[in-house]
Amino acid sequence: MSTANVEISLSHLDELWFQVSGTRCNLTCQHCFISCSPDNDNFGFLTRKKIKRSLRESAEIGVKGYYFTGGEPFLHPEMTDILIDTLEFGPATVLTNATVFKEQWLNRLSAAHHLSRYSLEFRVSLDGFSSKTNDPIRGKGTFDRAIRGVGRLVSQGFLPIITATQTWPDSETQAVLERFTEVLKQHGYAHPRIKLLPTLKIGAEKNRTNGYSIHQRVTSNMLEEFDTSQLVCEHSRIVTDRGVHVCPILIESPESVLGENLKAASDQSFNISHGACFTCYQYGSICSNVAASNTPGSS
Repeated sequence: MSTANVEISLSHLDELWFQVSGTRCNLTCQHCFISCSPDNDNFGFLTRKKIKRSLRESAEIGVKGYYFTGGEPFLHPEMTDILIDTLEFGPATVLTNATVFKEQWLNRLSAAHHLSRYSLEFRVSLDGFSSKTNDPIRGKGTFDRAIRGVGRLVSQGFLPIITATQTWPDSETQAVLERFTEVLKQHGYAHPRIKLLPTLKIGAEKNRTNGYSIHQRVTSNMLEEFDTSQLVCEHSRIVTDRGVHVCPILIESPESVLGENLKAASDQSFNISHGACFTCYQYGSICSNVAASNTPGSS
């Protein structure tokens, strides 16, 4: 097995991510791949000024869409303004646990969304279809708070993508999807969109499942006749308070920083030698909105 020089170059920068709230989150989830929590300040908040600068730079490069993650993005005091700024440049997606919404934020975002030529998407993390299945992973009371947040989004006309990290056996997936759909409909979401995600065995998840084995790596042979556009590093970059990194998954790896600006980071290839790269290779499109579905059975 040779993983010494399995490099991927950026073909075109389609998606730009922002680690907008760093690693600060109001929850402490057992499977979080960067161990976000209320006390984790390993990465800091991005300023609105820095994000605007990156947005302007991205427009010159031809970026087609923007994603905001954390941590919990809505802990950022200017998150609503940042999303409204972004809708001047292109479609925006924010990844959230939906537990800290304020009505005035959603009112403003709904108005901005309807006035913009671009879409605003919400991806809501919900890892079980009940308190019994969700809360052991995400914390006591989180299911009820998140499902209320989903209801608020739906009442404002949004169709949030519900993202669930698979912590159950493959044989149960169809039943889990059907139960998710049923419960979401019971809470007023008539045509729910659901995206299943694989676990990434780094961060907190590494402690839960012992991480990747040395054999779980992408090899040069594996990339023969493989569509590399399925890999997020082929068409995306992420901005943090430390610079521009190769992808949202590997920000804690020192070698993931490719430059101080988008131009510098776009010129750098990356050796996909990490265990998490193996998961990305296996499943493809795990970061973007691709494969979100409104019918059970799709992930």
